[in-house]
Amino acid sequence: MNNSFQNFITTLQHDLQQPLPGRAAQYNMAPQPRPGGELDDSPNPDARQSSVLILFYPYEDTVYFPLILRPTSPGVHSGQIGLPGGGFEAGDSDLFHTALREAQEEIGIDPSLITILGQLTTLYVRPSNNLVLPVVGWAAERPTFLPDPREVALLIEASLLEFLNPANRRTEVWELAARTANVPFFGVQNQTVWGATAMILGELLVLPAMRQAPGLVQA
Repeated sequence: MNNSFQNFITTLQHDLQQPLPGRAAQYNMAPQPRPGGELDDSPNPDARQSSVLILFYPYEDTVYFPLILRPTSPGVHSGQIGLPGGGFEAGDSDLFHTALREAQEEIGIDPSLITILGQLTTLYVRPSNNLVLPVVGWAAERPTFLPDPREVALLIEASLLEFLNPANRRTEVWELAARTANVPFFGVQNQTVWGATAMILGELLVLPAMRQAPGLVQA
């Protein structure tokens, strides 16, 4: 691993050990107005404990991470772009284990090749009643992906630089389930990344390490 990748990972791991940007950064990418309140949007007592994995890896002289397109189904996140992950199960030792297990089940990655760097701020996803812990990991090489077609309609290898490009961050007025809302989203690879996934990435992208992303042209 060359110095630019090593510096990025070292700085990111340090950032994740410091006080995080938190809900204010998440809510910059949240549809407005929000049902159920703003920064005090507390989870229901029966919210399911869940986690997702942001897995960085070196590819094409920069940093990539996988996203997935959920298949069309009766679920509330049907047909949406998300991060690999899911709900805590009885055999999981903790939510870090949940994220690794779900990523292995959904996209076929080998958990033994992943180094956990830390976590972002837990996010309550009201539509699915999930309290989600975003876990951040690193693989020294591009993984071999084996998506499960029952859970993944499309695997997207996304460059971090795509999300750091201001031109790919947009806002539109959408008609959601019960309201008209201003919806911020990332438009990458002809896909729309919005909602909880955009909120999680919104916090990640303001960390100081992002300014050291390999391949980023500094102004």
